[in-house]
Amino acid sequence: MKIVFMGTPDFAVPSLKILVENGYEVVGVITATDKLGGRGKKKQIQSAVKKYALSQNLTVLQPKNLKSPQFLEELRRLGADLQIVVAFRMLPVVVWDMPPKGTINLHGSLLPKFRGAAPIHWAVINGEKETGVTTFFLKHEIDTGDILLKDKVSIEENETTGDVHDKMMLLGAKTVLKSVQMIESGDYKLSPQEEGLVSKAPKIFHEDCKIDFTKSTEEVHNFIRGMSPFPAAWTMYEDQKIKVFRTEKEIEDHPELPGKYITDNKRFLKISTSDGYIKIMELQMQGRKRMPTKDFLNGYSFSNI
Repeated sequence: MKIVFMGTPDFAVPSLKILVENGYEVVGVITATDKLGGRGKKKQIQSAVKKYALSQNLTVLQPKNLKSPQFLEELRRLGADLQIVVAFRMLPVVVWDMPPKGTINLHGSLLPKFRGAAPIHWAVINGEKETGVTTFFLKHEIDTGDILLKDKVSIEENETTGDVHDKMMLLGAKTVLKSVQMIESGDYKLSPQEEGLVSKAPKIFHEDCKIDFTKSTEEVHNFIRGMSPFPAAWTMYEDQKIKVFRTEKEIEDHPELPGKYITDNKRFLKISTSDGYIKIMELQMQGRKRMPTKDFLNGYSFSNI
């Protein structure tokens, strides 16, 4: 069975790697075009998927336009039986409908929950205790196709989106392999998505990341870890922006207004919420490096506390 793989970031690499290591014929890899980066943005930066594909001498295509006649002809010539999409981009019908066995996508949630661009972020922000990955066959509406396979993973109380991402990246690879084996054997049954269970996971922008300390300690804690490590939740102290990456909860009655900074300027920093405090464990002030709070307080003192 000939496979075309489509993906770009680190999250997609284990899924491609597991197919190669299990002897599948990956006839082509479609990934994003190289970007300018590094100092002065003068260096060509290849995607993580491209780097791995080249290390395995796989054919790589990097189309700017997925509907261009040249790309479509190149894709047809690869003669894929199946296409697999992991963290790539929205495909036009002419692309996903091309192979005889269809195109499957690996999505980072238990569909139909958290359809959209940021499923891991929103699962953590919403305080979910578990999430997972889903493989499904593409159709017109995004993230709506019939489900092939689901696998679950737990979300622990203090885990960040980055922590969950890394677990799901490895789980996703195993799910992709099982899905391909099922398609190859023809021994599978598809399940339609239940529309009554749909929830959304829209793309997150910088302005969405400001912390609202008027909410409960639980909500603020989940929001911060859901935004960590990227794009990172932030708040302001005087005229300085502070990004917050890891926190702990202290739920207790207090007389403070939400958003009050409390610190001994040596060991701890916490900020009041509607029903307690958020203890800051790791942060980054504008113009400084990310670091644990104790290390940060060795070189910085909060005034007017």
